[in-house]
Amino acid sequence: MGTASKKTLRIGVDVGGTNTDGVVLDLSRGSSLDKSILAWHKAPTTTNPSLGINDAITTMFQTANISPDQVASVTIGTTHFVNAVVERDATRLSRVAVLRLCGPFSKYAPPCIDWPEDMRDLILGHYALLKGGLEVDGFLISDINETEIRAQCALIREKGIRSVVVNGVFSPIDTIERQEERAAAIVRAEIPGCDVVCSKEVANLGFLERENAAILNASILAFARKTIRSFQEPIKRLGLDCPVFITQNDGTILSGDMAARLPIRTFSSGPTNSMRGAAFLVQNELDEAMMVVDIGGTTTDVGLLLANGFPRQQAAYSDLAGVRMNFSCPDVKSIGLGGGSIVRNGETLTVGPDSVGYKLTEAALVFGGKECLTATDCAVLADSTLEIGDRALVKGSLDEEGIAKYKAVVKQKLEKIIDTMKTSPEDLPVLLVGGGAIIAPDELKGASKVLKPKWSGVANAIGAAIARVSAVVDTVKSTESKTTQQILEEICQDAIERAVVNGASRPTAKVVEMDILPLPYIANKSRFTVRAAGDLDYSRTDFATLHFGDSSEAEVQMDEYEKTARRAEKKTKPEPKEEVDIDSYRPTVKDRVWYINEIDLDWITIGCYILGTGGGGSPYQYMLKLREMLRRGDVVRVVSPDDLPDDAAVATTGHAGSPTVGIEKLGGDEMTEAQVELYKVCDQQPTHIISVEIGGGNGLQSMIVGASTNMNLPAVDGDWMGRAYPTKWQTTPVVFNERSPIWSPVSMTDGNGNVVIVPTATSDLQVERILRAALSTLGSAVGCADPPVSGAETKRWSVENTISQSWRIGRAVAKARKSNRVDHVAETILQECGGPEAGQVLWKGKIVGVHRTLRNGHVYGECVIEGADVIDNDAAADKQPVQKKDTSTAQPQFQGRIKIPFKNENIAAIKISQEVVNGEIVQTEGEVLGIVPDLITVIDAQNGEAIGTPEYRYGLLVIVLGITASERWTSERGIEIGGPKSFDMNHLTYKPLGKFVKPLSVIDEFNVST
Repeated sequence: MGTASKKTLRIGVDVGGTNTDGVVLDLSRGSSLDKSILAWHKAPTTTNPSLGINDAITTMFQTANISPDQVASVTIGTTHFVNAVVERDATRLSRVAVLRLCGPFSKYAPPCIDWPEDMRDLILGHYALLKGGLEVDGFLISDINETEIRAQCALIREKGIRSVVVNGVFSPIDTIERQEERAAAIVRAEIPGCDVVCSKEVANLGFLERENAAILNASILAFARKTIRSFQEPIKRLGLDCPVFITQNDGTILSGDMAARLPIRTFSSGPTNSMRGAAFLVQNELDEAMMVVDIGGTTTDVGLLLANGFPRQQAAYSDLAGVRMNFSCPDVKSIGLGGGSIVRNGETLTVGPDSVGYKLTEAALVFGGKECLTATDCAVLADSTLEIGDRALVKGSLDEEGIAKYKAVVKQKLEKIIDTMKTSPEDLPVLLVGGGAIIAPDELKGASKVLKPKWSGVANAIGAAIARVSAVVDTVKSTESKTTQQILEEICQDAIERAVVNGASRPTAKVVEMDILPLPYIANKSRFTVRAAGDLDYSRTDFATLHFGDSSEAEVQMDEYEKTARRAEKKTKPEPKEEVDIDSYRPTVKDRVWYINEIDLDWITIGCYILGTGGGGSPYQYMLKLREMLRRGDVVRVVSPDDLPDDAAVATTGHAGSPTVGIEKLGGDEMTEAQVELYKVCDQQPTHIISVEIGGGNGLQSMIVGASTNMNLPAVDGDWMGRAYPTKWQTTPVVFNERSPIWSPVSMTDGNGNVVIVPTATSDLQVERILRAALSTLGSAVGCADPPVSGAETKRWSVENTISQSWRIGRAVAKARKSNRVDHVAETILQECGGPEAGQVLWKGKIVGVHRTLRNGHVYGECVIEGADVIDNDAAADKQPVQKKDTSTAQPQFQGRIKIPFKNENIAAIKISQEVVNGEIVQTEGEVLGIVPDLITVIDAQNGEAIGTPEYRYGLLVIVLGITASERWTSERGIEIGGPKSFDMNHLTYKPLGKFVKPLSVIDEFNVST
């Protein structure tokens, strides 16, 4: 048929909660938007999405006289799957069984341990911890046991569960043993027709988070197949012979069959589509970062669109309906403001957060509704040029004063959330998109310009139509026989090839993101993460269409969903979490013994990671373990070092290894086993226990091991570091040097039956070297036990009251969040550490560079932070009066850049300047803002959480705190062992940040004598 039949048209459809939007693009017509956008459509979403898609495409075909044989692809964005989870809809969520391939590990963190209780009860139907799993170096923890798996399948069959998740330790790097795939084959054979999800297909490294994502994915599989079939039905009915794609979270596409297997990847695609569509609409106007404000019927979503056309991503973990996951999602904040927001004009005028949502065209006065006044009604009243509905129907609903109030409220809400998302004080272009953009003003504070481009109402559909194809490789590789650069080049090529296999055209496929993370304590191993993306190759004819196998299931129509989707009695709602009155809360301290509960544990966990100064590993998995111990009735006791008898025998416990191993191979019994093995060769039995370091995951170990049934020891409120340090000889007993070596005999166990005992050694440095040599052989994650010291020595040597200090820091963070004052969280933390004389805010800004390298088992590197306005002024308007922000003094002290060198932990904060010399960037060091042994800690400016050195990444908004070190470290020998020279920074001299203030003991403050 000549040129007319050439497939050049792309159809994008976004099926939202309120509206279904459609667009037809022909990018072969050049860059002019008027030429490339042939048709668009917006209509209320139908409960049966098939009808809405059919109507959208049919209408656009008629409008632009389009023939089906011109269409190259249809790409659909949808919120259906994420809504099923958020709404806890039992009609759309299946029960799931989980088979873990983990050997003796992870038993203290069973599946769904960190889920809201109602979600866990709704979805988790069965789980089992089985043999299997890999170490980080690829060696087996153990092989899978087929008989064991078959026995579990019989139990799953009996329970009538048809969705199964298989999750193996380090499965994302398992390319040889293929344990998950082998186990999945057994399950399919034993339970014919069931859905089996291998966790490695869903997400990358991060055991619990990957498992969480796999479970949610498995739970919505049946519903996803039905929904995607309903998407494809109108395509076939309309005679379109082209592939159907679904958009995923990162602005790229999935084939229909892939989306039916991995629907979870579509969860956050709506905001991404809008942002990508927005970039397309202004492609010839802007070449800088911009704020995209997507105003729908119910909510406003705001995200930062980077200059490369992709949205800024969230940090390492994302949260959906209270479930923590580890796949990439756009960093978007939402508020309850949209075209359907209900407006109430009482003593004060309010707009939202409740909304008429998808009923807008029925409920709004301007459309003849009688129910309530909406934001759309008010927008029509305020702007006589708007041609929406019948203006006469809304006349008189608000007087001039009311209209002015309405405009002020909407303007203030938008300005506040834009300010929250900004990364610097400078004004940014703000791009308004979405069907509700009509309610937004033409000028906003903080915006260099406000753009409302033509077709902005269907930006989400445009984003779907132009979505690209991507692939991600996340793996651990040995750098022993090849250079890091050689390996990176190979992985980049692999990522590009995978993108091409997924459907990208080879000429356009390129690497868009890469990261290298050397693994501490593991010889010659690094983690590589590479993402490649490219334009869809429309010359391909091999795009798969969906094959559902069971023809009887294919007969099921979506009208079933139409009948049940809004059936309220079928949905469960999350139980409201009991609010803690932080100001009046008192911990349980009786007769100078502090009995830890879950509230205390939450706060201590937050504080431990902040005191980790970037190292020590996240305490998250250990918090989960200790929380489960508390829930089963174990008693966790903490006592003051002041109350120790001089002849007490205080044991030391600690975990050693790589934090990267810790996110995959969750702890077993290695910590308590190390203590048991030590006391087989050590005559003196312990009476108390103390953690080697308070920073990071080790900060909880004295309480975990102490409360275990075979130890039953009170934990001492203190530790041997007051922070985290990378080596065992950097401890206060070694500083005091009253006997040497302190740390022998010592034991080390891997939790899998392997034990190392060092009966004696010539020095504490030699103990360190011996243990490090064995560490990688034992999987780079071990429990250690050190011989007891006396109560008198503990009182002289320990950094006192550090569990109390962690508790107070965590309480400060919790209080800041609850009161919507995270903007002051840094100052509040410092107040808990002794006030202005004991520390200071060293810097506020955005991470703009991270470099890492592995030397002698430790990760060395530096993080560069550019000064920026990171204040989150997100005080809810309905809780606090609106105050004008003073920008005249917007953090003038944080101008320029600093660097934070680290060796597992942060070493210093140093001002730097950069200049180009002979074509190369030369960095010059300036003022030292803080340096070890003082604590240099980095927290997330948005929530007050600590950010560890493995989590440093470009774009994070951070606050750098300096906290003065304990006087245990500020002697000449202490500075020698824990100061700059111990980190090979001989050119720097320690200068204290301030005056050390001993942490206030929780036991002293809250004790009740009986």
